Amino acid sequence: MKFGLFGGAQVNSTQLGAGCVISCHDVPLRTIAEPSRTIESEQTMTNTHACWCKGAIALMAACMAFNATAQGYPAKTVRFVITYPAGGGSDYTARPIAQKLTERWGQSVVVDSRPGGSAMIGTDFVVKSLPDGYTLLLSASSEMAMNVVLFKKMPYDPIRDLQPITLVGTAPAVLLAHPSLPAKTIKDLVALARAKPGALSYASIGSGSPQHFAGELLKTTFNIDMVHVPYKGAAPALIDLLGGHVPLGLTAPTTAIPHIKAGRLRILAVTSAQRSGSLPDVPTVAESGAPGFDIVQWYAIWVAAKTPKDIVDKIYSDITSIIQSPEYKQRQIEAGTDVVGSTAEALSNRQKTDIEKYRKIAAAAGIKPE
Repeated sequence: MKFGLFGGAQVNSTQLGAGCVISCHDVPLRTIAEPSRTIESEQTMTNTHACWCKGAIALMAACMAFNATAQGYPAKTVRFVITYPAGGGSDYTARPIAQKLTERWGQSVVVDSRPGGSAMIGTDFVVKSLPDGYTLLLSASSEMAMNVVLFKKMPYDPIRDLQPITLVGTAPAVLLAHPSLPAKTIKDLVALARAKPGALSYASIGSGSPQHFAGELLKTTFNIDMVHVPYKGAAPALIDLLGGHVPLGLTAPTTAIPHIKAGRLRILAVTSAQRSGSLPDVPTVAESGAPGFDIVQWYAIWVAAKTPKDIVDKIYSDITSIIQSPEYKQRQIEAGTDVVGSTAEALSNRQKTDIEKYRKIAAAAGIKPE
């Protein structure tokens, strides 16, 4: 590609791998048609020509630096941001990926927990980072889809400001009942709720959580009336459910499985579209009379928007190889998460679809954005 510049200089740019080569060529500054040009004007044009050449050389250096970065990635420590406290589901999902990437890349991949602000603090940190692939984000559907519905204003646009890499996995909620409740199936629960409108209540880990949305979708899908009782986390919700203070609850499989096995709680269904790998014998709500019912917490990996495509492709290739390994899949099943793995396009489509789904659920349940 040739660009004509002031002062008679030209810059020729030609493709060379992922970078470019730029060269300057002198064009005579004085011609027969310009006999009256003064020494001063000639000097001015010479300076202009030199200036443009320096700019061209700088651009060439930038292109070469970019090319080296793309080919040599990663050349330093990579930060892997999670938006929840260490020790939780996000940490359990991210840490083995970071360990395997460290082994594969020969550079440290450090898990960096940045919780708070309804998971927006950590996400905003990644959005504002350099788009060079050295800051990864593991996020959940609660901040990438539900927050769009729950908050009038966010410090970033989760669709525009982040580049999707892959959907790692999904974790359903489990619908639990205290043993004293005379309901062993979804059909039993629906009959009981219709016989006593408003008499039943269900616990969730908090307002605006995936479990809350699952409970509200249950109500509208089966046309039943139940009272939502939000708790601040899974532990207090389980304590009251185990004590019979609330007859129903929705929570993550990992916290519920020990109590299910001990007979202290009864599981009625999982909220995912397919049966959970950690609970293969438990029916889904979808197969219990609600086709299409699907509320899960999904975990996905992103980088800042405008990260170079070849770096995005490398991150995608290496991470999908790790999460599709039998070792990683089994580890996640034990944690109540089913590994998916997806293209960036599929993740983007899932995000947009879920935003609209949660918008409809919120409208039907009267959940107002803050």
